[in-house]
Amino acid sequence: MNKKKAIIFLMLIAIGGGIAKAQKKSGNFKTVWESEFSNKADVISMINEDGSFVLGTDGNSATVLNGEGKQLWEGDYKKITTNKTNSAEFQFYVRSKDGGYLFLFDARKLGTDRIAVLDVKTGKEMWNTEIYQNLLSKDGGPVETVNYINELDAFMIAQKDGLNMVKAKTGEKIWETKLFKGSIGKYVYDKNKNEIVMINYKPNALAALFSGFKNQLVKINAANGEILWDATFRGTIEKKLITREALVNLNIIGGKVYLWLDGLQCFNLENGQKIWEVDYENDMTKSGGSGLLGNKSQKGIYGTLADPIFTDDAVYIVIFANRSRTKYVEKHDIATGKLLWASEKIAGAFSMPNIHLGSGRVMLQIGGKVEVQEITTRRTPSGGTEREAKIYTDYIAQKNGILSIDDKTGATVWRSERFDKRITDMIIHEDKTVFVGDGDQFYSYDIASGKQLFDVKHNDARVGKATDVINFGDNVVVLSEKGLASYKKADGKRVYATDKLPDVDFFYEIGGNYFLRNQKNSKNVIYGVDMTNGEIKGKVESKGKGGSDRYGDGIDITHDGEFIFAFKGKKVEKIKVNN
Repeated sequence: MNKKKAIIFLMLIAIGGGIAKAQKKSGNFKTVWESEFSNKADVISMINEDGSFVLGTDGNSATVLNGEGKQLWEGDYKKITTNKTNSAEFQFYVRSKDGGYLFLFDARKLGTDRIAVLDVKTGKEMWNTEIYQNLLSKDGGPVETVNYINELDAFMIAQKDGLNMVKAKTGEKIWETKLFKGSIGKYVYDKNKNEIVMINYKPNALAALFSGFKNQLVKINAANGEILWDATFRGTIEKKLITREALVNLNIIGGKVYLWLDGLQCFNLENGQKIWEVDYENDMTKSGGSGLLGNKSQKGIYGTLADPIFTDDAVYIVIFANRSRTKYVEKHDIATGKLLWASEKIAGAFSMPNIHLGSGRVMLQIGGKVEVQEITTRRTPSGGTEREAKIYTDYIAQKNGILSIDDKTGATVWRSERFDKRITDMIIHEDKTVFVGDGDQFYSYDIASGKQLFDVKHNDARVGKATDVINFGDNVVVLSEKGLASYKKADGKRVYATDKLPDVDFFYEIGGNYFLRNQKNSKNVIYGVDMTNGEIKGKVESKGKGGSDRYGDGIDITHDGEFIFAFKGKKVEKIKVNN
């Protein structure tokens, strides 16, 4: 289970020391209310999806506010729980419309580990147990032995001797199976049949407990835990550095199960028999090391290979060959896995993150942005340590270009390599034109012929080198080092260029609202932007703890993108995005 740090916002009225203030401006944003937690929220500070519940926790207490900033409850864990859970070594929040669940793990060194589950809406203990042991890694990492199954409102809890399904609201054990060992890496739920197809992995920090572990892909009856079939898959599941997302995909298409892990493996959905597989290297790069004064860094690079494209009769795969270390595209028959064609080999490519099929062409992007997750640990002047975690996109020096491949033969139709230092993501319009840029230029090509339709000097917009592109209706918006510039798809004419907006390294589209993020130099700044005209709606900067893993320390955003919550210690602010 991913470790969540959450930030929750308080609303309109003063309760227990919380003070609400209306209509304060934060940049051009308006503050709906501002308040305080009764405790200092430095472990979890988050909202549920619509911001109707705001949760703030420290090591041994919690406060919850409603959507108006009014305190609903607060209390110490040792008083709320009936199994004397006090200082929780690990906490995580499962969001839901009615508040959700707060899980507390008390890993006792000399005794039996405890679990307590609290109702975020009421602050009441829902259940507790001492049945499940060794759920936490010894190094303080995230819980990898508990998975919340949203479709069933239940938890899967892995133990060394099997898997347990437990009702989330009561803790009642629904079933237990000894035939599935390890943690759940990925699952797909079939509501009509009440069946789950899932794969396992061995939790790294608890590997010694799973001595009889083997790779398992299973189909299971969700009602009683009966294993309908059990198959062995090839490969080792890794997880992302910060978000702990499993680096594996599992899809069910047309009566087949497709597992994307160290290649693509195809299984029969009815009986689990492996039909075919294509072997190639997994999408993951890690690095780490020590620097001056004992500072340490870890870095994971993800998104280097495009997801496969499935059609009724074929699958298109971006291949990273294990032996030759070169990349290319292959087309395989969907029924048998037979190789239909392979594109030219592309030497010197680190990433090929995007592929598109349409109008008889396969468009391939060579090079481009990748996702980076980085953890830096620094020594403080007082002799302690501080940990900074960042998620951002970056460009890796490599050979860049776009390639148009004939869908019937795999032959190259045309190719452009006018991208010396970087290449933005390509944007396809109506399967007829492709838009792509380097740092200084922005191009449009006819997909069928490769004819260049326009060439825009992006550096004339004076917003710095392009770092990303956003597909926005009739326009393409180019996110750059110092701002935004928007161009018409029809002719490349510039729609607007913004004033300077430095160090933006990430963007989000949430419910039709667009946000930019600056997390450089230990900052965490979120901008709201109107993509039609480039107007910056407002700015929020937070240095608080917790927050959503997606948006960083001190920040959470409602699922519709209409409100931002900013946290700092005891204080929380709810901010309206659209005035």
